[in-house]
Amino acid sequence: MWIDREFPQLEKKIGWNQPMYTDHGTYIIGFSASKKHLAVAPERAGLRQFEKEIEEAQYDTTKEILRIKWTQPVDYDLLKSMIQFNIEDKADYTTFWRK
Repeated sequence: MWIDREFPQLEKKIGWNQPMYTDHGTYIIGFSASKKHLAVAPERAGLRQFEKEIEEAQYDTTKEILRIKWTQPVDYDLLKSMIQFNIEDKADYTTFWRK
């Protein structure tokens, strides 16, 4: 609901059985839940852009996702920055994923 309020222009859809958001047909961010954490997937470029902030928030990462443990607070400012970065960075993209 937070993303819907902050970024009403994004299209919410389900892909690969996960909620995700797109902008003009290109992927912006996706989420999945597990027993221990919420996985956030802003693509590799979105993770690399915010490595310092992710580390400061003490979130675990892989090449493709960051993990927010259910016991950790959600850094909404970081999520907002990641989403805004992807919207701006992919403004001219015509493909779903970055190449």
